[in-house]
Amino acid sequence: MTSEGYHRLQDELKRLKSTDRPAIIRAIAEARDHGDLSENAEYHAARERAGFIEGRIAELESKLGNAQVIDPKLLQDSGGRCVFGATVDVEDGDGHAATWQIVGEDEADIKQGRISVSSPIARALIGKESGESVEVNTPGGVKRYEIIDVRYE
Repeated sequence: MTSEGYHRLQDELKRLKSTDRPAIIRAIAEARDHGDLSENAEYHAARERAGFIEGRIAELESKLGNAQVIDPKLLQDSGGRCVFGATVDVEDGDGHAATWQIVGEDEADIKQGRISVSSPIARALIGKESGESVEVNTPGGVKRYEIIDVRYE
């Protein structure tokens, strides 16, 4: 994953441990004070939320512990080829331009211009250089993109 994605996951883990976990513990304690737990919807909702938080904490700790962080700025020696972490400017056959950064699965956000390295578009771009064209099978049919520029930001 990129260093930006790594730090984003670290921030989420920190928030879950320092804010969300203590808040849900207080909510469970408060719900217990309301009496009969078998019919206490607040208690059951709080326990369910606690389970989700604990599961997400475990997932993030595992991902961060196994992460291989790659700084795209250190990839300048890639010979202008599209690799993981690269930012790619493309233009489709209709003249529409797009800019995508190829990132890990946990970082992908198409609205932010970050596509997963395992997506069909990224797989087609990997290894290509500026000036080359790629064809991508999409649900709407085959799309053709011309690579305008490859950068490592």
